Amino acid sequence: MTEDTGYNAKAAQEKWAAYWAEHGTFRPLDDGSKERRYVLDMFPYPSGDLHMGHAEAFVMGDVVARDWKLQGFDVMHPIGWDSFGLPAENAAISHDTHPAEWTYKNIETQARSFKRYALSFDWSRRLHTSDTEYYRWTQWLFLQFYKKGLAYRKASYVNWCPSCQTVLANEQVVQGQCERCGTQVTKRQLTQWYFRITQYAQRLLDDMEQLEGKWPDRVLAMQRNWIGRSQGAWVDFPVEGREQPVRVFTTRPDTLYGATFMVVAPDADLASEIVSEDQRAEFEAYLERTKKATEIERQSTEREKTGVFLGAWATNPLTGERIPMWAADYVLSDYGTGAIMAVPAHDQRDLDFARKFGLNVRTVIDTGEPDPVESGVAAAGDGVYINSGELDGLGDKASGVARICEKLERDHTGSPAVTFRLRDWLISRQRFWGCPIPIIHCPVDGEVPVPEEQLPVELPDLRGAALAPKGTSPLASATDWVNTTCPTCGGPATRDADTMDTFVDSSWYYFRYCSARDEAHVFEKADVAKWMPVDQYVGGVEHAILHLLYSRFFTKVLNDLGLIDFTEPFTRLMNQGQVINNGKAMSKSLGNGVDLGHQIDLFGVDSIRTTVIFASPPEDDIDWAAVSPAATLKFLERAWRVANDVASPVGSDPSTGDIALRRVTHRILGEITDLLDIHRFNVCVARLMELVNATRKAIDTGAGPADPAVREAAEYTAVALSLFAPYVAEEMWEILGHAPSVAEASWPTVLPELRVAQTVMMAVQVQGKVRATIEVPADISEAEAQRLALADPAVVRNLAGREVAKVIVRAPKMVSIVPVN
Repeated sequence: MTEDTGYNAKAAQEKWAAYWAEHGTFRPLDDGSKERRYVLDMFPYPSGDLHMGHAEAFVMGDVVARDWKLQGFDVMHPIGWDSFGLPAENAAISHDTHPAEWTYKNIETQARSFKRYALSFDWSRRLHTSDTEYYRWTQWLFLQFYKKGLAYRKASYVNWCPSCQTVLANEQVVQGQCERCGTQVTKRQLTQWYFRITQYAQRLLDDMEQLEGKWPDRVLAMQRNWIGRSQGAWVDFPVEGREQPVRVFTTRPDTLYGATFMVVAPDADLASEIVSEDQRAEFEAYLERTKKATEIERQSTEREKTGVFLGAWATNPLTGERIPMWAADYVLSDYGTGAIMAVPAHDQRDLDFARKFGLNVRTVIDTGEPDPVESGVAAAGDGVYINSGELDGLGDKASGVARICEKLERDHTGSPAVTFRLRDWLISRQRFWGCPIPIIHCPVDGEVPVPEEQLPVELPDLRGAALAPKGTSPLASATDWVNTTCPTCGGPATRDADTMDTFVDSSWYYFRYCSARDEAHVFEKADVAKWMPVDQYVGGVEHAILHLLYSRFFTKVLNDLGLIDFTEPFTRLMNQGQVINNGKAMSKSLGNGVDLGHQIDLFGVDSIRTTVIFASPPEDDIDWAAVSPAATLKFLERAWRVANDVASPVGSDPSTGDIALRRVTHRILGEITDLLDIHRFNVCVARLMELVNATRKAIDTGAGPADPAVREAAEYTAVALSLFAPYVAEEMWEILGHAPSVAEASWPTVLPELRVAQTVMMAVQVQGKVRATIEVPADISEAEAQRLALADPAVVRNLAGREVAKVIVRAPKMVSIVPVN
């Protein structure tokens, strides 16, 4: 900060942070006197002090919260910490302490930094997921899921991280590696707890209709792809020597006449069951090799096919043909039943396998392509059915599928079906610093839920070496804790020694904020009904599948339990980008990190906040090497000087002031009002710079500092600037003669007759990303808005000739274009 301006950023920060804390400026009234709005940022993990990523992630939601407060809404903007997790446990092992010491120390460090960063949080609702007051209710929710049949335990092969020594959900394996530590993930057979999210797969898809146009298109697309709805048929293949047929799912039942062999995943129970004794030794050796391969490797189309004959035979239910059954690692155990029918002429992986092992290939669709047997390339297109019995000569795929499904049903050998790629959510973790699972295992009564009046099941006092990974949960070795009595029979029993995935904690925290201090209920239904769903949720796109999908699942379960009356937790979602440096992600190894605290010391909080906001739209990345907080500081000092120079008294009638400046003021404030609605915060800052320059010019060479229009412009600047640079805005508001706080002021009323043109800035999105901003009449029709959007040169370039699948028009503010993929 410069010395010649007289503005002292550090003093302003200390002064107004203390004022907000003392007066509870950002605590909602919650008395029904105003319409309520709920703004929420994805809560942080306490890994250390705030960094540049936090600076961007949290300022965007703060702009929304401050804007809505100025618009007259009663705003709840709470904060808490996602405070269970592996880093705390590892730190405790390294320093021979308890994970809580590291966790709560970091929480306090972050809390101080959040307050310094001028975030408009309601601190009275603060929560930590590792508090017993919180995880008591996480355990209570687990028990409700258990009673409803949505929490269950089974033995299966699971993803295992050898470094973290714990299991991982499918969603936590990224390109075959642990998302946390990057270690190659292997498979291990364990008995684990699951949540039955698959029971909600169709609802998770259907309810996305509520989110269209309110969530980024790419997030919805990622969730749809992860859920992965497939339509086809179940087909039953009789197996020699086995009473029950093997049921497989296929999306192409019309190619069943071309099924010449079957493939079973080596790690599926079915493979071990049907393998002949002659083949067992070879199979078991192959199974051990399979366990060492990642799912990414197993599914790679470029990898050479491997397999082993199981010594078993099945019968094709349409042809009556006897077909061999093989085990091969390109089939996964959690796809359908872990077995597939192989149609090598029309599936490349099946063809590669058939050619490798000399298996029969039968073409059943004439696609006009070369013979797959000779070319080595599967004929994957559509065409005319051949070698397909009653389908021969038919050229319509839909009719072919329908006819075979009818035949399967008629012959009781199958039925039409829908399946999903989504798998049940594995929640067991073999670590200490997490929420204990409230189940007791009794040799007499089996699984026994801990009685609700005995909740919470608290963690024992383990620390240091006692927490070190041993392949089982550290809780298993805490004999005084794990050994207990059965609540049903009173006999000796043991507690479940696993803890829950921390994504369970974060799947419901937004409900708890509504009744953060309620000791009798998970939350008060009336409080949730008043505040929820969340009006604006803010967080990174990296959470599109894990956290956001799990939260949507939890919300639907709570709706089914009668605890809430809605089915989607977050009405609107805003993604923010990353802060990078010289084109690369910041990291210690690259040595390109930027210390947020040091930047604040150099330039002040307001300068950093405004620089982050001005750099780009919220969803885009910010390259810190390409921005200038020093230049931003100079702008803020100019704004502060404008307030100092105002010479007219408080309450001066602006209608008697300079009309030219008033037109500029109302035009710019009108544009900012519109831009805020579409989250173009960076353009808002640009417009404020324009207003400050216009006001400066009026003071120096125009109407002069005593003109009422200058006061109006300065006051409007202070109010609008408070969204981005709240400390300097408070100083300006006070200098202008108003009682604090500017956060309690009202958003300026824009007079239509003073706007130079009756226009608004309309954003045009392509696949959820703004590609153009067009100035349009405020009363533009939807048809005209769509026409202008599709004709915009930037939009035309981005579409690059692609057909348009859907256009969503919210005239006059937004047009969203979804091209055909």
